Amino acid sequence: MRAALAITVLASSLAIGSAPARAERTAAGFWRQTDNEGHVGGWFYFSEVNGRYEGRLVKMFKEPGDPSFDVCAKCAGKQKNAPMLGLVIVKGMKRDGLKYEDGSILDPRDGTLYHAQMELSPDGQKLSVRGYLGIPLLGQTQVWSRLPDNAIAPADIPKESVLQNP
Repeated sequence: MRAALAITVLASSLAIGSAPARAERTAAGFWRQTDNEGHVGGWFYFSEVNGRYEGRLVKMFKEPGDPSFDVCAKCAGKQKNAPMLGLVIVKGMKRDGLKYEDGSILDPRDGTLYHAQMELSPDGQKLSVRGYLGIPLLGQTQVWSRLPDNAIAPADIPKESVLQNP
């Protein structure tokens, strides 16, 4: 009888301990942006702000011969001349499951603002980021890779360079 009770308790605790986590995967966290040639351009930190997702640049990687710029000289409005580190590049992404829509993405090289949509892979490790003009068909997609949550120590994450209006 004791053995049966012990086995039942052990089986119950193992079943509870091995239950999969129910946390939903989102775009929140660190991402490595890689262009279509495989060059890492930067790391982004995505967070949810007022029910929408946004991504700010938190680390830059420059290739030899790339133009160097530390501020967004060609950006418009409040982002004009804002420091690149901490600059919100992806804004206003509305989440619907693994898809994110109705947002925008900024090209800080020339200040152009594009429509954007994103899609998170089912395993949460890849993020397809598409910027486009007019309709999604007229755009380009990059696939970014998730970085570990400790990729940058919390104290070293650049603060948002320009405070956005709520």
